[in-house]
Formats: sequence, C-alpha cells, structure tokens
Amino acid sequence: METYLLYLCLGAIAGLISGLFGLGGGVVIVPILIFTFTVQGMSPDILTHLAIGTSLATIVVTSISSVMTHHRHDAVLWPVALWLTPGICIGAALGAVFAISITGTSLQFSFGVFLCLVALKMTIPVNPVGGLAMPGPVGKSVVGSVIGFVSSLFGIGGGSLTVPFLTIVKIPMKNAVGTSAACGLPIAVSGVLTYLVRGYGESGLPPGAVGFVFLPAFIGIIVSSTIFARIGARLAHRVPGEWLRKGFALLLFVIGVRFVWRNAGLLIG
Repeated sequence: METYLLYLCLGAIAGLISGLFGLGGGVVIVPILIFTFTVQGMSPDILTHLAIGTSLATIVVTSISSVMTHHRHDAVLWPVALWLTPGICIGAALGAVFAISITGTSLQFSFGVFLCLVALKMTIPVNPVGGLAMPGPVGKSVVGSVIGFVSSLFGIGGGSLTVPFLTIVKIPMKNAVGTSAACGLPIAVSGVLTYLVRGYGESGLPPGAVGFVFLPAFIGIIVSSTIFARIGARLAHRVPGEWLRKGFALLLFVIGVRFVWRNAGLLIG
C-alpha cells in the first residue's frame, strides 16, 4: 500500500508540472522514476529502461483522453496523422530496441543531454515559421520514423518534435498541437509493446514489473496525474508564468547536467 501511495504522490507532481508548463508527461515522469527507482535500490542495469517503459505506458492512457479532446475541437488533421503513423510505429519500435540494447549509463547520459535541450527550448522559445511543403509519402515515413525513434528512446509522447515539424510545413498551431497528440498514441503503443516484450524475463526486474513496465508506478501515476494535470492547467492562468517557466527550465537543466556529469564519468571510466 505504501508503494502505491508513493506513486500516487509522484503522479500528482508529474501531472501538476505537466499541466502547469504544457510539457509532455515523459519529460517529468522519466527523471522522477529514475531517482525513485535508484533510492528504492533497483538494479542500475535496468532501472532506466524500466522508467522509460513505464512512462510510455502512462502516455498510452493519457494520450487517449488528449486525442479525444482535440478531436472534439476539430484540431486533429487525421490524414496527416495517419500518413505519419506507419513511420512512427516503426521508429518507436526501433527506438525501444536500441534503448534496451545499450546500458543504463549510456541511456541516462543521452537523456540528460535531451533534458538540457528541452530546458534551453523552454528558456528561449523558438517558433518555427512555416515555409516548407508537406513531404510526400516517403518523406512522411522518414519524419515519422525519426520522431518515433527519439520519442521511444526517451519515453516521451513526441510533441516536442512533432509540433515544430508540423509548424514548419505550414500547419496552423492549433492543428499542429492536436495532430501531434494523435501521433503520440501510436508512439506510446508501439514503444511500450516493445519494452514489454523485450523486457519479459529480464533478470533483476522487481516484483510487480511486466517486462520493462513497473505496474505499481503505472497505476499510481495514471490515477493521480490526470487529475492534477487539470489543476496545473488552471493554475497556469493564475500564476506569473514567465518566471515560473524559466525557474522550472533551470531545474530541468540542472537535472540534465547531473545525468550527463554523473554518467559521463562512468562511461569514460
């Protein structure tokens, strides 16, 4: 029971931050789970993979609600999302396979670099200006594969990659966000299925893990994060957003640097 209460609290924190800053849950959930699993004494060989697989599992559930909301507001360009989906599914599966094939140290180092980039983007927003035409079927497959690969590698829903791409190809921001949400579902499904199958029977997994998905964390985060994401979204309209956003970006940067510094030494040594 104590374990589930812990993950309910973690889910509340992740949901609140996600709603407050408009971040995808994985950017928050993965580092929280890495720190928590480390404190709980889980094997360093598998805890990062477990955190990413569990994050993707939560995104499967939360993205369904997000897609339905955007669809009701006619924000999803389904033809674009469906054209991107095959590449996304292939890329997400390959990203998960690659993540599982490398050490937890290498994965944490890479995730640290990714967090630093997200922090910089939050501090210095870059709004892509539409200027390119939507690529053809092959181009969409390539773009989808890259988005799926990176997203599955780091346990995120892909919005930080999909939205800029869609904006560059002249999709209005409202539709870019809605279509990105629709693309997040196949990323999460393809990625988590790979983490489940490839992690099945892995040595060192804790009780309650199914492949690289830790069920107590998955259940606790799902129950509380959705509720607190709504609270965070409401608070976003009542608090001084710019300074708060930069403060959180600094926190993400510090966490990212810590991952990079700590694991760079292990990689070199």
